[in-house]
Amino acid sequence: MELYTNNLAKPINSYRPYWAKRFGTAPILPMSRAEMDALGWDSCDIILVTGDAYIDHPSFGMALVGRLLEAQGFRVGIIAQPDWQSADAFKALGKPNLYFGVTAGNMDSLVNRYTADRKIRSDDAYTPNAEAGKRPDRAVLVYSQRCREAYPDVPLVIGSIEASLRRIAHYDYWSDKVRRSVLVDSKADILLYGNAERALVEFSHRIAKGEKVSEITDIRGTAYLRKNLPKGWSEVASANLDRPGKIEDPIDPYAMEPALEKTGESCASVSATASRAVDIESVSKEARFNTKAAEISEPSADISAQINVIQIIRKPKADRALQVVRLPAYEEVAKDPILYAHASRVLHLEANPGNARALVQRHGDREVWLNPPPIPLTTKEMDYVYDLPYARKPHPAYNGAKIPAWEMIRFSVNIMRGCFGGCTFCSITEHEGRIIQSRSEESILREVEEIRDKVEGFTGVISDLGGPTANMYRMACKSEKVEQSCRKLSCVYPAICENLNTDHSALIGLYRKARAIKGVKKILVSSGLRYDLAVTSPEYVKELVQHHVGGYLKIAPEHSEENVLSKMMKPGMGAYDKFKEMFERFSKEAGKEQYLIPYFIAAHPGTTDEDMLNLALWLKANKFRLDQVQTFTPTPMAMATAMYHSGKNPLRKVTADSEEVAIPKAGGVRRLHKAFIRYHDPNNWPMLREALKAMGRADLIGNAKKCLVPAFQPVGTAMSSNKWRSGEIKTRVDGFKKPAPRHF
Repeated sequence: MELYTNNLAKPINSYRPYWAKRFGTAPILPMSRAEMDALGWDSCDIILVTGDAYIDHPSFGMALVGRLLEAQGFRVGIIAQPDWQSADAFKALGKPNLYFGVTAGNMDSLVNRYTADRKIRSDDAYTPNAEAGKRPDRAVLVYSQRCREAYPDVPLVIGSIEASLRRIAHYDYWSDKVRRSVLVDSKADILLYGNAERALVEFSHRIAKGEKVSEITDIRGTAYLRKNLPKGWSEVASANLDRPGKIEDPIDPYAMEPALEKTGESCASVSATASRAVDIESVSKEARFNTKAAEISEPSADISAQINVIQIIRKPKADRALQVVRLPAYEEVAKDPILYAHASRVLHLEANPGNARALVQRHGDREVWLNPPPIPLTTKEMDYVYDLPYARKPHPAYNGAKIPAWEMIRFSVNIMRGCFGGCTFCSITEHEGRIIQSRSEESILREVEEIRDKVEGFTGVISDLGGPTANMYRMACKSEKVEQSCRKLSCVYPAICENLNTDHSALIGLYRKARAIKGVKKILVSSGLRYDLAVTSPEYVKELVQHHVGGYLKIAPEHSEENVLSKMMKPGMGAYDKFKEMFERFSKEAGKEQYLIPYFIAAHPGTTDEDMLNLALWLKANKFRLDQVQTFTPTPMAMATAMYHSGKNPLRKVTADSEEVAIPKAGGVRRLHKAFIRYHDPNNWPMLREALKAMGRADLIGNAKKCLVPAFQPVGTAMSSNKWRSGEIKTRVDGFKKPAPRHF
């Protein structure tokens, strides 16, 4: 990856700094005119607007982006969680010289504010004192509108996860409809998607040199609006790549006889037809014949009347760099869920930076144009980004108020980004990509030392040494050529790819060096662990279990049933069982009493009530009583969201008669699925009893060991079962089969 990255992209630390570099490094980026005055600034070159509190730490997007732009020589100001009721707060730092950069924050604003059941949350982890309501719904749209009101002529750039995952027409769970690209509704000039450091640095330097924002259309990882196809480009309809309907077999120009049989035409009538020209690319390999025979241009007189001459036209291969894939228009996907699922599938197939083409989607009379994904950062570039002079604390304006998200990560270190798992319900892959971008060992150890020396309250414990996935550090495809051409949605499903290097030795070495640092008592690993990868390295599991688990280790099987796991693109329970055996054995060897805490998802597309019952029985047999349950939330652009909206499986070709996916949409069904996971909660027993009776499994109600819920109800618990019987809450009972016997 390092080699092809260097060949395709200019290193982000190789640009000549902007002239304002002379002002030096700010102790913390300014949020007021008084702070600007103290730094000697008369204006900001770039102003970043965010829905999060400003914490100067690389785990927070605005801090990372702000410090990166500062290192490029720009004067950067921050407007954090502004009052969006008017444009006044957006004028606080004056008019930016170059552009406004707008983001909703580290989380999508709707995911941040609403639960999976669309109920308003009572707190916000990214706000001082966890105060709720400090950011608007659809924050990117609202902030963009206010920036335009404040300074209409200033270029507007949008980015981060909210904009990134809404870059094309997308299903919006909170309004239950397909919405337009956020680029259209925000009226922004350009959208930066994914990890945007490379695009942001190039864009900033080009606009600083005087290029108009409307002319900057060739940067990877960006999206913009245009009217027409650029000169020299060719267009491919997405239906030609992955047709959403019945596909007729292409006509073989050499297989004349079958065609005659179908049409009833005679040889004589065919011989009188004019010669046809056929593109050599459309001829099947089996039908191609000797080149010399194909080049006959003047057939002899005695046979010329008996044959149909075919002229072969050899066309050069299309230049993929100048080829755009047309997705179905917004108006089409908004009214046709099958086309929506098809568009989602094509977008995910065109996600590898090594072979992805540009995408275009019409919205009315405008085109949303998406350039190919950004080239991943090299290790040197990752080090450059994470070694910047972060203050590693919240802005002083918060006067020491507690910010839960900061409390959670203040002693943690991010060692990599990206994920090749491809879980359909997760947005990491859509946002950060499948190629792992790892920091160097030296950079990571420096950060551990910096936490020890600079972060107030450090007691010697690093709370996490991880990333999106704890154990993908330095993992990559064994072949650069294969990596660039691969179009798989996951490197580990349905099984670990034979081309994937799963060596954990670099991570083991990092763990050992990190915990040997003076002043460090314990290094914990709290990020999600990919246990199907971990079991390929017993040495890694032993190292993890005996040195980096604080009594409990959270892992995410997500479900027990293959039917559901196949829709999630998650491994079967065999890998979990193998990891559990290793975990317990190595814990025992170390003389430690440690426990696995599994996470599961309720109401995921593809899940039936029977699947949830079987999961509940698995949990009971394994003596798990879980307090935390995640109910599936359809987030924009995720493959599982396309399943939820369309009822189809976009992991395969989507057609009108392709695989149907069971969708637990009704509120009562979703609550029931959650109740199955929390089968031990008395408040859920009335609901579960009624469901078990409807499913023909009343044998699971009672006080016997095999039963899931007791027949009695403790006084003062549970909602009235009358709500259930009256129809206020219902489960799905049509088409039920008696669950197959389970062996535990």
